Amino acid sequence: MIIVCPSCSAKNRVPEDKLEVNPSCGQCHQALIPLAPIELNEQNFSHFIANSDLPVFIDLWAEWCGPCKMMAPYFAQVAAQNPKVIFAKINTEESPRLSSAFNVRSIPTLVLMNKTSEIARISGALRSTELQQWLDQHLNAKTGS
Repeated sequence: MIIVCPSCSAKNRVPEDKLEVNPSCGQCHQALIPLAPIELNEQNFSHFIANSDLPVFIDLWAEWCGPCKMMAPYFAQVAAQNPKVIFAKINTEESPRLSSAFNVRSIPTLVLMNKTSEIARISGALRSTELQQWLDQHLNAKTGS
């Protein structure tokens, strides 16, 4: 399985059974799957999404958005509990082309991606249990479990 390093963008081959032991990048030695959301933007998004074999759960947000700020700690909490999913945040104000490409009409908008394919999306702030249930539902639907 290929995982793109969120720190240096190097591609790393990781056996699936090693995902839970916090693998590190062969180039920069940082965590490949940080148990916290990473920042994606117009410069790194395409390379990261197209080359990562793990699902990516994206929070499209803005600094001025109250519900986005309310949901941020919940999103981080769920990220810490899911080592087989990469959690990412995209600031819609700093990445307007990505916001447009995702056709964002309200924020926060959450999008679950598998490479360049959108698996599911939902708009509005969710609490930890709701985020985890939504994520589980769509990951299970993707794998047929």
